[in-house]
Amino acid sequence: MTKANSRQSEYAVDPLFLERWSPRAFTGETMPADDLLTILDAAHWAPSASNFQPWRFIYAHNGSEQWQTLFDLLMDGNKRWVDKASVLLFVVSRTYNVSREGEKKPSATHSFDAGAAWFSMAMQSQLLGYHAHGMGGIYRDKAVEALDIPDGYQVEAAVAIGKIADKDTLPDDLREREVPSGRLPLADVAFEGKFTGKID
Repeated sequence: MTKANSRQSEYAVDPLFLERWSPRAFTGETMPADDLLTILDAAHWAPSASNFQPWRFIYAHNGSEQWQTLFDLLMDGNKRWVDKASVLLFVVSRTYNVSREGEKKPSATHSFDAGAAWFSMAMQSQLLGYHAHGMGGIYRDKAVEALDIPDGYQVEAAVAIGKIADKDTLPDDLREREVPSGRLPLADVAFEGKFTGKID
């Protein structure tokens, strides 16, 4: 077992996995462009889905002219804290693959593949001293229009990245939630041979 970041694993995982979490309190400091490009570069080296690489990233630095466009696509609950992130980005995935003959075929794994890229992004952020917080609370239909997303691409999630700040910078209700969360027991999510878990 491993102990780190007020968490404890059942098996000897690397502490890096316990140290990664999704805070809401950010300092608001500017992120150097090279740091963001390093994070995005790591994300695009995720497992490539037969090298189709279906993920796409649309980003804005806080304070840039593009920031407000992305910020306005967040639901109100996320707007309460994302304003202090250094970078806000949207993860988009291509819902089809293109054969050697140029034929478009639906991709069954585009969301799965984009998730692998998101996790690579989160871990590279951690290695550079940042934290990444993924969000599902976004207006996907509005994002398609506002971000000029073409047909055949799906908006997956938004991600806020920044340096962690003291939780006292958050509103009271969010401050109470600003702790690394635990996980279900491994036996509740991993089954040998067939699905034997509880159906929620």
